[in-house]
Amino acid sequence: MALGLEANLGDTVITTKLDEIVNWGRQYSLWPFVFGTACCAIEFMSAAASQHDISRYGAEVVRFSPRQADLMLVCGTISYKQAPILKRIYEQIAEPKWVMAIGACASSGGIYDNYCTVQGIDTVIPVDVYISGCPPRPEAILDGLMKIQDQIKGESVLKDRHKDFKGILD
Repeated sequence: MALGLEANLGDTVITTKLDEIVNWGRQYSLWPFVFGTACCAIEFMSAAASQHDISRYGAEVVRFSPRQADLMLVCGTISYKQAPILKRIYEQIAEPKWVMAIGACASSGGIYDNYCTVQGIDTVIPVDVYISGCPPRPEAILDGLMKIQDQIKGESVLKDRHKDFKGILD
């Protein structure tokens, strides 16, 4: 026996919280933009192929324009020369947006501890999920995607996400 508002509305209306319904839609309709510079981008291609099938998680609409994406996948080594371009592309993605650092190079500079390689993209743009490996397996990329989905589930539509980030280029 239903009590309250649901009793008066019948079986045709479902009541829920605004955050839950908006986040449910965001979780299962991520549109990735791949910033691929090295071998990790090949592993992402494998994650999108039929064997691993990223479309099961609602992220198969890979966009090649940052204005149409909401998930940035940074796959590979980033040099200091590329860092301003990475930041500009990140800024062109509409809010809300999420970032995955895929592989050791994007997460920490990898084996390249030298003057020209950024030692982790989190010094340039904010990162939500780090995926380890050199290169990471497609299953790790899918696991990172599920971590992004879990993060989205707990967010509020009223709270701004990345306003106070200060990177090396700011």
